[in-house]
Amino acid sequence: MLDDDERRAWQEAHWLVKEFGADAQLYAAMKAEKAIEQKDFGRCARWKRVLDILADGGPTTLRRGAAAK
Repeated sequence: MLDDDERRAWQEAHWLVKEFGADAQLYAAMKAEKAIEQKDFGRCARWKRVLDILADGGPTTLRRGAAAK
C-alpha cells in the first residue's frame, strides 16, 4: 500500500510523462531545484522521488511497484 506522499509522487510522475514526454525528468529536476532555492525541503524531497520514479522506468511501472510494496 502506498502512503500519500508516495502516491502523490507517482501522480506527478505520470502527469509529467503525459505532458512533457521525454523531457519529464528535466522538468522534475527544475522543480526540485526551485524548491531548494525556496528552502522547501519537503517539496524538494517529493520532486527528487519523482525523479527516482522516472529514472526507474516511469509511471508505467506503478502497478508492478505498488504490488511489490
